[in-house]
Amino acid sequence: MANNDVIELLDILYGMVNEAWGVPLGNDKCIIEREKAIEIISEIKASLPASIAEAQRLVSARDEFIGNAKREAEALRKNAEEQARTMIEEQEVIRVARAKSAEMISSAETKSRELRRVASEYVDNIMRQTEESMNAALLTIQTAHNSFRSLGGGNPQQTAQQEQPQRSPNIRTVQREDDLN
Repeated sequence: MANNDVIELLDILYGMVNEAWGVPLGNDKCIIEREKAIEIISEIKASLPASIAEAQRLVSARDEFIGNAKREAEALRKNAEEQARTMIEEQEVIRVARAKSAEMISSAETKSRELRRVASEYVDNIMRQTEESMNAALLTIQTAHNSFRSLGGGNPQQTAQQEQPQRSPNIRTVQREDDLN
């Protein structure tokens, strides 16, 4: 029997008791057909094990469904937590990498500026020493040339023209960057 049949039988039994004639001087008591009531109760008893089994099966299925849903929800939660943890770790790695990159770039720029400064100082020093060496060499050449002329070497006309110290057209005085500023 179906679950609805049990409810129908209970409704019929309820109707019988509700519509039954009361016993004189006993408002709490009534008269019903015993055989008919026993028959309805027997049908209910016969139907109950099947209904109870069905209800237990439904409860068991519900419990299994809830258990599966809880396990699935827990698995989803753990997966989400793991993904979040991974994303946080990746973000931390990216943050550390960016910080390290910025530090390396800053260090490289500082070293580059220092190298340019040292190279400029070195070139300036070499240029100054070269200029001093060339000026000393020019002075030595002019002195030797003047000594040669004073000893009677060379053409007298040229000697008069060359009395003033001349510089070779190929040798220019190099002005240092400091002198220009």
